[in-house]
Amino acid sequence: MQEEDQSTSANEDRETNCWGCGLRVSVVAYASVFKCGWCGAITKEHVVKSDNIRLRRCLDRCFVTIVISFMLFFICAGVWAVYPAIFSVSYFYGVFHLAIIVILSICTLLSFCLSAFQPAGIPPLIIWGSFPAVGQGGLDNYTFCHCCSKPKSPMAHHCRSCGTCVLDMDHHCPFIGNCVGAANHRCFILFLLSTVISTFYVTIMSSYSALQIWPHPERESVIRLSGYANPELIFGVLKETISAFLRSAVFLSVRGLVLVYLFLSSLSVSIGLSVLLCQQLSYIYVGKTYLSHLRAVDSEEVMERDCQNLVRFFGCPSKTSAYLPSYWKSRKAHKK
Repeated sequence: MQEEDQSTSANEDRETNCWGCGLRVSVVAYASVFKCGWCGAITKEHVVKSDNIRLRRCLDRCFVTIVISFMLFFICAGVWAVYPAIFSVSYFYGVFHLAIIVILSICTLLSFCLSAFQPAGIPPLIIWGSFPAVGQGGLDNYTFCHCCSKPKSPMAHHCRSCGTCVLDMDHHCPFIGNCVGAANHRCFILFLLSTVISTFYVTIMSSYSALQIWPHPERESVIRLSGYANPELIFGVLKETISAFLRSAVFLSVRGLVLVYLFLSSLSVSIGLSVLLCQQLSYIYVGKTYLSHLRAVDSEEVMERDCQNLVRFFGCPSKTSAYLPSYWKSRKAHKK
């Protein structure tokens, strides 16, 4: 009899206030998440606040300082190491490439500053807390952020590193020390694009300049291939050429060593950022962000793949979309 009384009391409804409109809501006693029938706000109980963000903000600032220093070193060392080779061709050739370097440097630094030092996306203010002001469905699917102490829309996500809610958050990037959201996502894509073009340009120019000042390898013997050449002979010639080329690297000057470092580092950075840029553009193509893609992995959400998503993202005129193709419209993300 006592057990039946305990089970009956556990199943009894309880009343609580909705944070969105302030009305009394009757919910099941053991329910930790419930939705208001009037305003549509979702209440989550027993929410733990985020930890201290000072250490994360300090790490982000360190990353930003390192990235800015690396970019400035790239620009200054590249100009210092490349200018003798490009000006040795002709004066016009050297001025032309210096103009390209200045344009790429300004675009990269400007897009980096815009994506790193402006707010990622502040959610719009909305009226909440009182019944007369909040209409029916006015806070549909909104949740309450206990860290920011304000409503959080379904399109917003709270970043524990920044300590704020970000609208249309894609991810938190430690290299810019900021989140990528609705306000700076376009600048972040432009930063990736300009960096990929700049590093690819540095790869070409550093390799060209390094070959101009590279010491000529000393060959002990010259092998002439005539008629039929077996694989062992070809392998021996390649091995001798590569070893002679590497031995000559010992006599490289400081300028040559800087050019080799610029070539290797710019090549690796361009490959890595190209992969990230392609991933970002693929999410934009389907009209999603990285976080929304993760939430939709196990769902039956319809994904509209259209080039017009790219047009809308970059703010191109509506007439431009008439010249772009559309593929895979209204395609299911997963099939059962």
